[in-house]
Amino acid sequence: MQRRDFIQHTAALAAALSLGLPAARAADATGAPDALIRQLSTEVLGALQSDKAYQSGDIGKIMQLVDRSVMPYVDFERTTGLAVGRAWRQATPEQKKALSENFKQLLVRTYAGALSQVKDVKFNFLPFRADPDQPNKAIVKTQVIQAKGGDPIQLDYALERKDGAAWKIYDLNVLGVWLVENYRNTFAQEVNKSGIDGLIKSLESKNAELSGGKA
Repeated sequence: MQRRDFIQHTAALAAALSLGLPAARAADATGAPDALIRQLSTEVLGALQSDKAYQSGDIGKIMQLVDRSVMPYVDFERTTGLAVGRAWRQATPEQKKALSENFKQLLVRTYAGALSQVKDVKFNFLPFRADPDQPNKAIVKTQVIQAKGGDPIQLDYALERKDGAAWKIYDLNVLGVWLVENYRNTFAQEVNKSGIDGLIKSLESKNAELSGGKA
């Protein structure tokens, strides 16, 4: 398997583990950022390992779960803005909404297949070191340990909070490659070629293809 394919597959698994927080128990996003990640990861893994619907990649159920239980802990507009880059500042509110919604759908649909892999993994939470110079930003480092062996998979979370409010995830780092960075070049090429509306149409087409429909 080529490194790029391995990173994409691992990113899929990492994202899948971030897309399944049970609605029954809300996580505390106002405390330490590493405590939030630990709770999310532990509860997500437990839910995914016990529910065959997630393991089979039930898109409808995953999408409902993301909207209901995960989005409160993710600053997805910031994630999309960083991925789109400079063009984000010129986008209208309607375009920003369309970009965010389609990017979220793309990630969920792309990563649904990875849900079948979570039954054979566990997490290792590395010591958290806060940066006193950036009290409202944090990088929480973890590892995904596979039961079948092999090297641990690096999985880092970038979080941010505004004025001491709740922590929110806005980026993932898998094996040294950040999710936002992984999409930024592709998005920039599409914007340069067809503008912001062209990027939106491209995302819509990919989502239609993944859902088995037509653009």
